[in-house]
Amino acid sequence: MTESNIRKAVAFYKKRIYDLEKQRLLREYGFPIVGSVSSQDWELFGAILMGDIKSEGYGSDLTRHEIKSAVMGNSFEYQYHRNHGEEKLFEDIENDWHVFISYSDDYRHLVVRRVPGSKMKEKFEGWLEGLRRAYSGPNPRQRYRKSISYGWVVEHGEVILRIEDGERV
Repeated sequence: MTESNIRKAVAFYKKRIYDLEKQRLLREYGFPIVGSVSSQDWELFGAILMGDIKSEGYGSDLTRHEIKSAVMGNSFEYQYHRNHGEEKLFEDIENDWHVFISYSDDYRHLVVRRVPGSKMKEKFEGWLEGLRRAYSGPNPRQRYRKSISYGWVVEHGEVILRIEDGERV
């Protein structure tokens, strides 16, 4: 992550995430603002910020990073699908970094934290047995979901970007 990556990511944020014209139209036509930014936008924001690219296939979001986003104070969900869930879980264990983006309901405030994959390894390994149980038996589930709490991310994550009132601080 370089200063150039940070500047590019902030420019993307201002144009595509904290889009005041889009927010005005959402309000005018009765749509909620929260949830109006797609997971792909957050992944692209993370790719720009971290200087990484989209990974191929089903696994991690980026080649060296997993990107998670949630409203400030909410936990971050990891979701594993039956067909490739175990493979994805092992990729999560091997990721260099997990990037957690917390944002306000109106996207004016944003905090990006990163946690090294090595710090999360034990947590993911603890999910493996539950994942295997979820996919076995006569009625296997389609998805296995687990979460990392906001408090855990705040405690263990390094703040790498903070935006307040739409501006980098």
